[in-house]
Amino acid sequence: MPADPAMPHPNPADRQPEASDPVARRAVMALCGQARPEELHRALAQLGAAEGAEDLRPPETGLVMTRGRIGGDGRPFNLGEATVTRAAVRLPGGATGFAYHLGRDRAKARLAATLDALWQVPERRAAVEAALAPVASRRAEERTAQARRIAATRVNFFTMARGED
Repeated sequence: MPADPAMPHPNPADRQPEASDPVARRAVMALCGQARPEELHRALAQLGAAEGAEDLRPPETGLVMTRGRIGGDGRPFNLGEATVTRAAVRLPGGATGFAYHLGRDRAKARLAATLDALWQVPERRAAVEAALAPVASRRAEERTAQARRIAATRVNFFTMARGED
């Protein structure tokens, strides 16, 4: 069968990102997890679309086992339990959103799930990312400030006097 000239080349590198890009969604979900509850409220107020979201799974709190590794590459071991709250919502248009958060803040988990559901709607994606931009800039400032504090205490052992003079 001859190739159709109207069809693009089937090279995966040539394809456009899909509507459900997992990397971008992961980034938005991470921002929701790092956001303060008032920042999530502001984002939803800015989007003006939180009404009508129904709970698929009402926010509930439970425990998960956290695992660790010695040095990051040793055998895994059970480190301890952590409290996690999860929520799942569906918007009137059918988009669903999910959120898991450390801690017991049920309202925050539901807000984050609603933002995730809004992000699932391709037409709303840019607006959701813009509404979460203040969270991203706050986190970037916090990381920069932490890096400055760490750099102020850094010791460069190769430049210290060895006492052999």
